[in-house]
Amino acid sequence: MTSFLIALLILSLFVPMILCSSALTGDPEIVVQEVNRKINASLARRNLGYLSCGSGNPIDDCWRCDPNWEQNRQRLADCAIGFGRNALGGKNGKIYVVTDPNDDDPVNPKPGTLRYGVIQDEPLWIIFERDMVITLKEELIMNSFKTIDGRGANVHIAGGPCITVQFVTNIIIHGINIHDCKQGGNAMVRDSPRHYGWRTISDGDGVSIFGGSHVWVDHCTLSNCNDGLIDAIYGSNFITISNNYMSHHDKVMLLGHSDAFVQDKNMQVTVAFNHFGEGLVQRMPRCRHGYFHVVNNDYTHWEMYAIGGSANPTINSQGNRFLAPDNRFSKEVTKHEDAPESEWKSWNWRSEGDLMLNGAYFTPSGTGATASYAKASSLGARPSTVIGLLTANAGALSCKKGSRC
Repeated sequence: MTSFLIALLILSLFVPMILCSSALTGDPEIVVQEVNRKINASLARRNLGYLSCGSGNPIDDCWRCDPNWEQNRQRLADCAIGFGRNALGGKNGKIYVVTDPNDDDPVNPKPGTLRYGVIQDEPLWIIFERDMVITLKEELIMNSFKTIDGRGANVHIAGGPCITVQFVTNIIIHGINIHDCKQGGNAMVRDSPRHYGWRTISDGDGVSIFGGSHVWVDHCTLSNCNDGLIDAIYGSNFITISNNYMSHHDKVMLLGHSDAFVQDKNMQVTVAFNHFGEGLVQRMPRCRHGYFHVVNNDYTHWEMYAIGGSANPTINSQGNRFLAPDNRFSKEVTKHEDAPESEWKSWNWRSEGDLMLNGAYFTPSGTGATASYAKASSLGARPSTVIGLLTANAGALSCKKGSRC
């Protein structure tokens, strides 16, 4: 009798809200599904009590409640999830402090500049002495085993070419504002202490991952770049894009070089806990060939579509919240591109536990091949009803030394 009364009480808490939202559909099955989701979300919140922060975001709960995060910066490297979870960055390396925001000479960078740090051969954990705006003269070409850690300062890379991760490995980019990125090129640029070379015209991405592996981009704020905000192409692999806030941009995220570039068929990318915000148009992400786990993201704006792809990618969409625009011609979350339906209907795209709002709908395809989705699964999805909690702090954080971040 007691358990029945408890169940009735829980139901009474959620049903008014559910009926309000489902009245538009008039579908009793939707009401039942919503009741189950709300109850599961309530239980999930209680079960999160063992976590240090209790937000349910496994990355943030790993490090953000440590008031001594500034002395324990490299602990962050143990907190990655998804396909990029083994990205070491500059773990166990020296701390390198950026003291100079200038970028006067991309061939012979000065010690103390960001460029000087990222090109070194040794593992480095790169931090910033103070708030700064860094306007690069040319692409910032990173060397392997580097972390760019913006915590404790308000750091902007803006107004020039931005970050390039090309044929290197073990990169972490955390807590940086990246915006208004421009094309660079037709210039000499150093990429290591021993080498510099001629760069052709770049695309103007915020973060360009070109043949890179074990890469983690976390808690960055990105907007308004010339091409993509984060693009991963040309055989890049083992990537996690998490906790970022993206806004005011057209082609947000490209994962896969081209339909003809079959070397991307093994690409695995996790897109998790991001907030796709105002002023976005399309490609959140646009995928080709590989395996993509799109999990627990908040989609509050798109003009054309949210998730798209071509060349038979496997897309596993789980626990996301999709709020469709008011335009009745843009309600569809998905876009199967560059192929007739007779071809794309065999591509493995699925939606599990996604919350569809304002008429949003996902067009699934494929046979549901278990092996295919196993390669596109990288972490357990939280209920879509707690997305607001999971993504509340997406983007670069305001961290103060001596207190929780």
